[in-house]
Formats: sequence, C-alpha cells, structure tokens
Amino acid sequence: MDKAKKEQLVAELHEKLQRASAAVLTDFKGLTVAEITALRDNLAEQGVEYRVVKNTLMRIAAKGTTAEVVEPLLTGTNAVAISYEDPSALAKALKNFAKETDKFQIKGGVLGSNPLSPQDVEALAELPSREEMLATFLGTLNAVPTGLVRVLSGVPRAFVGVLAAIEREKEQAS
Repeated sequence: MDKAKKEQLVAELHEKLQRASAAVLTDFKGLTVAEITALRDNLAEQGVEYRVVKNTLMRIAAKGTTAEVVEPLLTGTNAVAISYEDPSALAKALKNFAKETDKFQIKGGVLGSNPLSPQDVEALAELPSREEMLATFLGTLNAVPTGLVRVLSGVPRAFVGVLAAIEREKEQAS
C-alpha cells in the first residue's frame, strides 16, 4: 500500500473512531475468510462496521480520539468493530460469534471514553438493547399518570356509589 492510500485510510479511520459510540478490538487469527465474511455481514445488520487494520495504522488513527486507550491491545492480528449507535448490539453480536468459534477472541475496546476489558464487553452484551430500554422507560412514564387517574377517579366513583345506595334506600323505603 502506498503512502497516499495509508494516509487516506488513517484519516478515514480517525474520523470513524471520533464518531463511534463504541469500538472493540478482536483477534481473528485462525478464522477462515468465510467465517470473517459471515461475522462482517452479521455486524453490518446491526449497523456495525468491522475491518481488519494494521496495528501501526490503528495507533496513528486512534491518536486524539477516545479510542487511544486501546493502544496496549494492538499486538498480533487485529480487527476493529465500530458501532455508531447501540453499543450493546455490537457486544451481543461479538459475544455470540465468540461462542460459535473458539478461534475468535475479544481483546477489549472503548465505550465513549472508557476502556473496556473482554469481560466488560461481555457484560455490555447482557444489557438490553436501546429499544428495549426505551420501551421500559416509556412504560414507566405511562404508569405514573395512569395510576394517578385511577386514584383520582376513585373518589367520584365512590361518591356516585354512595348516591346510588341512598337512592336505592329511598326507593325501598317508599
């Protein structure tokens, strides 16, 4: 690869790392091209980009970004998975793939500006997705006014019940 292409690749990767909500480094040594392609396709469905990157180029691209914390992990063969939206979807897809093949290894990553260990990535995979969290939040928000309306409507309902009982009593007395 000539110098101009390397510079372009570094600039592009630097920009992606700046926009990323999470980035995870993986060791793909021993995987077949078909396995890597299947992983890449699965990640693409989740809105995650997966690319093999030379360690030197990754070090240069990560400078000045929150991904700079992954520099100690840049040994051996590396690929980076970059998520721009839901970090838990990235972690879930990588964890599921790691279960399927013992050759694939999650090395660590970064979430926002916080470094992630492989165990942190697995813990992130256990979190509900963004949509599930929003649905839970909206359900909680909806429960408060619903309960309030129920409580407030109980007083007039009881009053109407009392009036109906008085009316029945009057009718029975007559």
